[in-house]
Amino acid sequence: MSEGKRAFTIISSALTDRGLNERRPLNEDSFLADRERCIFAVADGVGGAEAGEVASQTAIEVLDEAFRHHVDGADIEDLMELAIQRANASIHQMAQEHAKFSMMATTIVALHLDGNIATIGHVGDSRLYRLTPDSVLLRETEDHSVVEEEVRAGRMTPEQAANHPSKNVISRALGAEDSVEVDLKVMEVDEGTEFLLCTDGIMRHVPDHELRQLLITNDDLEDVCRKLKELCYERGAEDNLTVVIVRVGQRVSVEQRMGDLDSTISPETESGYTSNADGQQPSLNSKPVTPFAPASRIAFPAAETEQRLDQPTLERNPSASKSGPGSSSFGRLVAALFFVALLAGAFYAGARYKERIPFLVSSNKMIPPVAAPADSSEETWLTFEKARREVDREPREWLTNELGKELLGQGIQNPLDSTNCEFLYLYGRASLLTGNPDEAAKAFQAAIAKADLNTSPANATIKKEAALGLAAVSLKSEKERDKALQHYDEITKPADNRNSP
Repeated sequence: MSEGKRAFTIISSALTDRGLNERRPLNEDSFLADRERCIFAVADGVGGAEAGEVASQTAIEVLDEAFRHHVDGADIEDLMELAIQRANASIHQMAQEHAKFSMMATTIVALHLDGNIATIGHVGDSRLYRLTPDSVLLRETEDHSVVEEEVRAGRMTPEQAANHPSKNVISRALGAEDSVEVDLKVMEVDEGTEFLLCTDGIMRHVPDHELRQLLITNDDLEDVCRKLKELCYERGAEDNLTVVIVRVGQRVSVEQRMGDLDSTISPETESGYTSNADGQQPSLNSKPVTPFAPASRIAFPAAETEQRLDQPTLERNPSASKSGPGSSSFGRLVAALFFVALLAGAFYAGARYKERIPFLVSSNKMIPPVAAPADSSEETWLTFEKARREVDREPREWLTNELGKELLGQGIQNPLDSTNCEFLYLYGRASLLTGNPDEAAKAFQAAIAKADLNTSPANATIKKEAALGLAAVSLKSEKERDKALQHYDEITKPADNRNSP
């Protein structure tokens, strides 16, 4: 373990549930809780039952795969961003090419622990909270929703955000566009720190101060998950709900936590805080803040929602009055008109949600909906996914069985001479997994070259995967280079010392 890092025992618990909303027959949430590799995540699918489920599961599988094959000492922050970017590319590609996935997108929030170093990656409005050993609850993520961004900009109050017709519109999601900006954060944590990752099915029913109270007053993480579900069910459980809780090292006892609390701060009234960019805790505010509980999400590009938010909003100020005769009636008339406009906006957003999610290109022009692909296109993609998973499961067996078939079938002696774009990618993947990064790089480069010769949708997908494979080779090569340099230093340093006067 690197100098400066401390080893801690990691304890975790997770729960996911469909909720009570009959309009949501499937659970579109997915989660990852791997204590062995210290990687945890939740994802909340957007776009309808089947599509949302596929999007969230794809994001989790890509993240899981990235950390399953990473080498010790790799840059975790780079790996986290690469994995989330790859998930975005895969989901967006499926959404563009397959009609039934055309509305597909997902949020994600992920946590990796390496000793006392925590790395967080985030896109969307799923959240990650951190409870410090001295019982301070900090929200380490900022919601990527249009109304939350208005609140942060000071153009809207939390009360207005909670009731705004666009409160269910997220401004950033995996798969909504061909590229995505990932929020990343790295921090040191103390023993006894707890992390809570959750989807908005939890947040819309359980405000921050209740999350804090549950974490402080319960030592058993499974009990916290169960009680969160019970609270959501008592309050309607309108959406799928998922929570993952992680404890770093020895727990801080309930008695110690309660004893450490300032007597002026009550767990029943204190809200959570969003930590500043420098990781410092803001000053405490005893005035409770109305929690923002976003509704089920809609993935719209920000450019479209900004125009909607630029319209006047209805101010709630009963003490305000206008001078002049008839001003009260006029004010009520204006308020009524605004109310009707807001209802119309909400109806419009609901109608748009049933349609294809609009996607943006760099010129901010809308891409027209893609025609439904032929069955052969979808079958090709499914066949490719199956082959890739077979490589991941048994890379050496794949090389033994498939390599000979390809060489014999094409009458070649060198696998890199194959004209099959998919084979070249799978050969590169198997080579990387079996410890041959040089051969893997050559195979990925050959796959990209072959894909450029035939720009079919299937080959476009393989080209993206091959490019990500090259990035993985680069990370592994850098690690091997560092190990070689370290070994050289260990060999030469004693000789230098002996020869020194």
